[in-house]
Amino acid sequence: MSTTESDLTAIEATRARIRETHLRASDERPESSARGLHHTALVSSDVERTVRFYQEVLEFPLTELIDNRDYPGSSHFFFDIGHGNLLAFFDFPGLDVAPYAEVLGGLHHVAISVDPDRWEHLAANLTAAGVPHEVHSGVSIYFRDPDGARLELIADPLGEMYGEHVL
Repeated sequence: MSTTESDLTAIEATRARIRETHLRASDERPESSARGLHHTALVSSDVERTVRFYQEVLEFPLTELIDNRDYPGSSHFFFDIGHGNLLAFFDFPGLDVAPYAEVLGGLHHVAISVDPDRWEHLAANLTAAGVPHEVHSGVSIYFRDPDGARLELIADPLGEMYGEHVL
């Protein structure tokens, strides 16, 4: 299915309406009720493989490995991704968990901001580890983790995307 010029015009009109109705300038926006992203939880089919990938290739320190209170025998483990934010995983031993799939309403990717000086180093780590990846716009690296979850390392500062302030 291709998008026609008419479709694009309608999409932009909808975006304009949503901006006009809901978007407020930063000095007019109420303060968020949230303190930050505590953690995003993904599924791991192999705890040790996941730990090696995130800690050794991406250099996100493992901070804890505990029992998953919701599923006996399952682990819940966490990686420090900076600024008090965590990336977490569950494993589900004994369950036949389907491979990662992008689905409508599901997770598309997790974008993690990294310092521009570390960005190239981490790209080199991905290459050295044989992880296929794509670089876009000179600031984004897209790749998949060992279970197929799509990730992005972005060198833009938090609150910016490709030079645009989004916060």
